[in-house]
Amino acid sequence: MPDSVPPLDDMSTRWHPHGDLGAIQAEAMRMTLVAAEAAIAARGCFVVALAGGDTPRGLYERLRGAETDWTAWHVWFGDERCLPADDASRNSRMACRAWLDHVSIPSSQVHAIPGELGAAVAAARYTETLAEVGTFDLVLLGLGEDGHTASLFPGRRAGVGDQDPAAVAVFDAPKPPPERVSLSAARLGDTRRALFLVAGDSKREAVRRWRAGDAIPARAVQPRGGVDVLVEASLLRG
Repeated sequence: MPDSVPPLDDMSTRWHPHGDLGAIQAEAMRMTLVAAEAAIAARGCFVVALAGGDTPRGLYERLRGAETDWTAWHVWFGDERCLPADDASRNSRMACRAWLDHVSIPSSQVHAIPGELGAAVAAARYTETLAEVGTFDLVLLGLGEDGHTASLFPGRRAGVGDQDPAAVAVFDAPKPPPERVSLSAARLGDTRRALFLVAGDSKREAVRRWRAGDAIPARAVQPRGGVDVLVEASLLRG
């Protein structure tokens, strides 16, 4: 049975319209670096969970040239496809090609989801690894045409409860590959800041449903401080 999505106060979702994807990516870079600077100053490290998909790729490419203390960054992933470790379709490989392979984050501080082990084993392993990790400083997320985020799809358990595992196995996903691993909504929501990047006309209906209060999976991610949605302005019209 799918989880129910608790009501979301309008003040908990802050919509930031931008003219195009490039503007969204530029603002996401600025906000990411502000979060990193604050976290490193306060706690000596910056703990971030990355989104997959095409929308954040440009953000990652922009981050290659950023001035920051890369040795203080600790990178996690919001979800992963269950494919071989070197498969180009994996979120971890995309992030490495676009960004992580080009900066000096220690490899021991980049924590890929072991999707090559299959959904059940990989989810259990990642849950164990995350047990030693506190609140994220930043979670980056996208929005699918059907309202999904990470690999939390409509009609499935999103993992909104405190007793749900940090990482959940996903089977028979509605888009390939069928096996995936996703952080639960509760674990994605355990963050000081959550930032959605939303672009492309195909997302129009999902944005409409979100703003109308429909129980789409993206709304299940509810950090205490709310969420910020960087969105193409055209998607808020009509």
